[in-house]
Amino acid sequence: MYTTYESELRVRPDDIDMFNHVHNSKYFDYVLAARYDQMERCYGLSMESFIERGFGWLVRSVYMDYKRALKMSDYFLVRTGIKTIDAKKCKVHFEIISKVTGKICCDGWFDFVLIDLKTGKGVPIPQDVIEHYLN
Repeated sequence: MYTTYESELRVRPDDIDMFNHVHNSKYFDYVLAARYDQMERCYGLSMESFIERGFGWLVRSVYMDYKRALKMSDYFLVRTGIKTIDAKKCKVHFEIISKVTGKICCDGWFDFVLIDLKTGKGVPIPQDVIEHYLN
């Protein structure tokens, strides 16, 4: 029903932990960086366009399943796609895939809610936004 998009990223030196692979917290950052890129480039609905309307996307819950480690300088793809969206939340599934092996390093999902930037409280996702993502 919804399209999946991908962004290519590369492991940076400051992503590496004391075990000489990417620290688990960086995978969270990779997905958010890919979504920021894809919102504008693929959906044509940038984060800035939400901010102009007085809205922001907030992470409500996350599930990550770590499968394989990424290492220094590895190139990888972050594939994301909306699984469901309604007036209350948007569930986005993701995969982080090694470009060298083609194998999934991490996958899972994020639940996002829309907030009013002035109050910090959750608001219904406008119908025009839901319809935009359907196209």
